[in-house]
Amino acid sequence: MHGVARYDMTLTGDVDRFLGHLDGTILSGSISANLEDSADHRLGDARMVLRVYERYSAFGGSRVSLSISVLAVGEQMSVTAIPSGGSQAMFWKVNRLGEESFLNKAIDAIQMWKRVSER
Repeated sequence: MHGVARYDMTLTGDVDRFLGHLDGTILSGSISANLEDSADHRLGDARMVLRVYERYSAFGGSRVSLSISVLAVGEQMSVTAIPSGGSQAMFWKVNRLGEESFLNKAIDAIQMWKRVSER
């Protein structure tokens, strides 16, 4: 895989409920996962929320992070998930398995929300 692994999706629903869903799903997916930090900004009708999760990756023998940003206006949300870390190489990434695994956990959570919210 070349470049940065990334996932983008447009969703509908209540942003606070969506964030609770993400926290619950991602944090329960690994005993070492934690919410490292978050930010929440409002500008007019728009709200920008950032979540940064971290967990230990046995694949790379290091910690990986997962940043999820949510831009919400009313019930419309634009979501981006980007993992990072995990490689032990000095100049380029040679092992992205930990990142991809963490990203897949987020993708599963986001798609689960989409399926439920479309009913």
